[in-house]
Amino acid sequence: MKGLTGLRTLGRDELTHLITHASRLRDQIDAGAPSGPALAGRVMTNLFFEPSTRTRLSFDLAAQRLGAHVLTFDPSTSSTLKGESLRDSVLTVAAMGTDIMVVRHHEEGVPELVSGWTGLPVINAGDGTNEHPTQALLDAVTMLRHFGRIEGLRVGIVGDIAHSRVAGSLIHSLPTLGADLHLVAPQSWLPRQTSLPATTDLDSLLGDLDVVYLLRVQAERGAEAAADYVESFRLDTTRSSRLPEHAVVMHPGPMNRGVEISDEVADGPRSLVTEQVRNGVPTRMAVLAAVSGVVT
Repeated sequence: MKGLTGLRTLGRDELTHLITHASRLRDQIDAGAPSGPALAGRVMTNLFFEPSTRTRLSFDLAAQRLGAHVLTFDPSTSSTLKGESLRDSVLTVAAMGTDIMVVRHHEEGVPELVSGWTGLPVINAGDGTNEHPTQALLDAVTMLRHFGRIEGLRVGIVGDIAHSRVAGSLIHSLPTLGADLHLVAPQSWLPRQTSLPATTDLDSLLGDLDVVYLLRVQAERGAEAAADYVESFRLDTTRSSRLPEHAVVMHPGPMNRGVEISDEVADGPRSLVTEQVRNGVPTRMAVLAAVSGVVT
């Protein structure tokens, strides 16, 4: 694997390999076992042109666990403020001797551009409304570890699908892994062309779902929730009580508490949100190892 700019080009075997590898690494971390310096002497550079907490910090920790040096590019203190182009900034960083670039940008396709400019392994940490591949992978790891399988799980993705790059990756990866995926959103936020079942009626699905995957309303990308959004799409204790006893709730974060999810559900026994965060480091370790061609 020369890089990971999206999941749309990955088949079931490749996805399964990454997910099972990440799950094994999670077991090692939980057992306190050292990861080994698989990336010793290599440099991973973060180029984050958008804010991030979970993704940025987990990539840092993942690289450090594998023995890599971490270089951070901060746009707010870089020469981009003096008019330097994105391409020139990227090539400057590459010329310093980095081995892997992790790129987050508000425009779709930038990780692909960086890959083409540098020839280096590039990992997409989120590009516009396009994809967020490592988030979708860690979500799959979370489902696998909780249920013991992904095949046949009924998953409902609920909320701002149109503006969510996480949804962009999940819509490919989960069906490829055998999940029965349903899209739930206001009509204007549903894909115009999709072969997946889609509805505006969340309540009609609740009794049949294994996983409710909630999305944040992406106000920074121009999304505006209608006045009745909370009434129609928020998962609160009343709606949660209609789910099957075994069903779980997931969210990629950050959560808009009170909008797409209530406090009681976010912090309740069905919530796997913290598990998703825990699975971020081993998942990104597995991806870093894969694009570097090493075994961990």
